[in-house]
Amino acid sequence: MEGPADVETTHRLIERSRGGDEAARDALFSRCSEYLRRWARGRLPAPARDIADTQDLVQVTLLRAFRQFDAFQSRESGSFMAYLRGILLNRVKEELRRAGRKPGGTERFDLPSGDPGLSAQLGELQLVEAYEQALQSLPPRARDAVVLRLEFELSYAEIAEELGAPSADAARLVVARALRTLAEIMPHDGATTF
Repeated sequence: MEGPADVETTHRLIERSRGGDEAARDALFSRCSEYLRRWARGRLPAPARDIADTQDLVQVTLLRAFRQFDAFQSRESGSFMAYLRGILLNRVKEELRRAGRKPGGTERFDLPSGDPGLSAQLGELQLVEAYEQALQSLPPRARDAVVLRLEFELSYAEIAEELGAPSADAARLVVARALRTLAEIMPHDGATTF
C-alpha cells in the first residue's frame, strides 16, 4: 500500500491539472472516480438503476466537474471531494426526476410487499434532510471530514491525506469531533435520530 509520502495530495493534483499536466488530471480523475463509486453505490433506488448505473453517474459527475474545473475555488483540503459530492447528488436527483416523468414512471416506484411503508420513507427523508442541514452548519473542515468518512467511506489514512492532517489518528480525531458536533446539532425528537 502507498504511504503518505508516495501519494500526491488531491490539492496538488488539482494545481498541476490546472497547469495543463495531463498525467496529473488522469491521476485526479482515477482517484476521484474510486471515491465517487463508493459514495454512489446504492444511491439510486432499484427501479431507477436501469436508467444510469453507478459508473455512468460517476463519469457524468467527473466530466461536469472537469468542464467547470477552472471555476472551482478550493477553500481548503477536502473541498474538492465535497464539490464532487454536490455534483453527484444533483445528478442522482436529476435521474430520479427523469425516472418519475417517464410513462408509467409512477408505477415503477410502487413498493413491493415487505418494503417500508410511506410513513417510514417520509421519516427517512426527514432524517436525510435533517442530516444535510446539520452538515451544512459544520465548519468546512469538519463537514469534509464527515463526508469523507461516512459517505465516501475513506480510511482514516486517506482522510488524513485529503485534509492535510499529520496522521490517520489526527484524522480520526477530526472525524470524531465532527460527528459529535453533528449529533448535537441533529434533532432528537424521536422522529429523526442519528
